[in-house]
Amino acid sequence: MSEPDRAGLLASAKALCNAFANKATTDELLSHFSTTHQIFAAEHGEPFLAPFIGRPFVGRDGPKSVPAYFSLLQKYLKYEKMTFGEWVVDTEARKVCTKGAATFTWIEGGSEGETWEEDFAYMLDFDHEGKVTDYQVWADSGAAYLAQRGELNAKRKEFEASQK
Repeated sequence: MSEPDRAGLLASAKALCNAFANKATTDELLSHFSTTHQIFAAEHGEPFLAPFIGRPFVGRDGPKSVPAYFSLLQKYLKYEKMTFGEWVVDTEARKVCTKGAATFTWIEGGSEGETWEEDFAYMLDFDHEGKVTDYQVWADSGAAYLAQRGELNAKRKEFEASQK
């Protein structure tokens, strides 16, 4: 089988990102991942900031698997107006990077309802069939942490007052 070309990698990356933006189920998201290679997901940052940050999620089964990562996101966050753009494709490395943006809301626990606008970056690695093997995210882990604690809105107001 031939290697995926630029158009194939870009189409595969856009398909996963569109599924995510359209709030696909975990099973639908997993359909974009390799079945011939070990799969991996990570959202970079300090692990104490949120249950889905700073931990490797590996494979398809178990409490630290890729499906578990997506389940944690669904448990703790909701999002609106998710968009992706600025695609960078490296055919030799079989990687695609993109910038995303969305409005996130923390929905679990006593601090429900704290919302923030966020830009984030994805780096996706692909197998020889154009399926995702590695899914990495760099995002605003500080906003998620403050929202989880119910402190984001107060910090935002404090900052805005200091800018007057």
